[in-house]
Amino acid sequence: MTSSSGEPRDGDRPVSWHLLTGEYPPQPGGVSDYTRLVAQALVHAGQQVHVWAPGEAGAREELGVTVHRVPGLFTPMGLRHLTRELNHCPTPRRLLLQYVPHALGMKAMNVPFCAWFAARRQDERWVFFHEIVYPWKPTSPLRHQVLAGVTRVMAGMVGGAAERLFVSIPSWAEHLPARVRHRAEWRPIPSTLPTEVPEQTREAVRLALGTGPWLGHFGTYDPAISELLSTVLVPLLRADEHRKGLLLGRGSRRFVQELGLRHPELAPRITSRDDLAPAELSAHLSSVDLLIQPYLDGVSTRRTTSMAGLALGCPLVTQTGHLTEPFWRESRAVALAEDTTAGALLECAEYFLAHAEERAALGARAARLYRERFTLERTVEALLHPPGSTP
Repeated sequence: MTSSSGEPRDGDRPVSWHLLTGEYPPQPGGVSDYTRLVAQALVHAGQQVHVWAPGEAGAREELGVTVHRVPGLFTPMGLRHLTRELNHCPTPRRLLLQYVPHALGMKAMNVPFCAWFAARRQDERWVFFHEIVYPWKPTSPLRHQVLAGVTRVMAGMVGGAAERLFVSIPSWAEHLPARVRHRAEWRPIPSTLPTEVPEQTREAVRLALGTGPWLGHFGTYDPAISELLSTVLVPLLRADEHRKGLLLGRGSRRFVQELGLRHPELAPRITSRDDLAPAELSAHLSSVDLLIQPYLDGVSTRRTTSMAGLALGCPLVTQTGHLTEPFWRESRAVALAEDTTAGALLECAEYFLAHAEERAALGARAARLYRERFTLERTVEALLHPPGSTP
C-alpha cells in the first residue's frame, strides 16, 4: 500500500506523479491551464511529474514535466497503451485524475475508463473533481436523465476508489458516495493567468486603450452567459457616453461583432481581445475599471475567470446562485447581486461605477482574499502535505 504523504517508499524511491487529463496545452481550456500550473509547481517542489493527455503519440519534456500524448487516451485502445506505458514507469506511482465527465469522451458517459481507474490498485489513486455530474431535472428529456444517472455512477466509481479526493466547490461532495463524502477536500481553483503585472506594463495598456471608464468581461462567451452580459452591458454603456467595454477571452471578437450589429451606435466603444498571451491578458484585465462576470449558477471557486480578476485586485461585480459558497458574502471581496437577473447585476454595477472609493476598496479586498486563500502555493501545499501531516 502506498503512502499519501509524499515520503519515499519502495525502498528509497520517491513517489512519481502521473496527472491524467482530458486537455493540456496547447489545447485550450481552464483544466488544461490548471493542470500545467500544478504540474510545473510540483516539479519546482522537487517532484517527478508525468502528464498523460490525448494527442498525437509521443513523449517530450516540457519545463521538467514529462508530457505523454496518447491518441484516444480514454478509449479502450488508448487505455491499453496507457496501461502498458504506466506499468513501465517505476513504482511507487500516484495517479492524479483531473476529472471532467465530458473530457473523458464517450459523450460524458465513459464508464469503461472509470472502471479502469478503479481497478488500478497497484497505484495510489487521487482525483480532482473540476465538474462531477450532469444536472438532473424530472422534466428533462430522457437522454439528459440518462446522462445525469450515468455521470453519478461514474463519480461513485472513481470517488469510491480514490485514496484522496478534491472538489473545486464544496457542493460537488454531495454527489460522492456517502462512505467517502467526508474525505472530500475543498481545493479552490487558482488563477491560471499571471497574478502580477508591472506598473509600467499596466500604464502602457491604459495609454493604448484610451480614456474610460472601462467595463470589462473575461470569459468564453457561452450563449447563455453572452445573452445576460449583453442585457447588462448595453444599458451601462448607454447611460454614459464616456464608458467603454473591453471584452477579453476566446470568443470575444465574435461577441463584439454581434453586439455591434445589434447596437451600431455602441460599436465604436466596444473592443475585443481574444488572442492575447497570458501576460498580456493579465495586463488588460488589471486595466479595467470594473469587471462584470455573470454566471447562471452563481460565482464559485471553480470559476477561473473570476479568480483571474480577484488575483489582480480587479473590482468585480457578479451574482449569487445555487453554487455560490457562503464566504463570498462574508469576505465582501466581490460585489454580489443577490439573484441571477440582469436588473440586479445592472443596479450593482451602477452603484460601484458611481462610487470610486468603494470600488477601489472592493479591489483591495479581492486581492487580499486571493492571497490568503486561493494562490497556487496553497494548492501545492495541500497536495504535498495531506491533512494531519507535518509540512
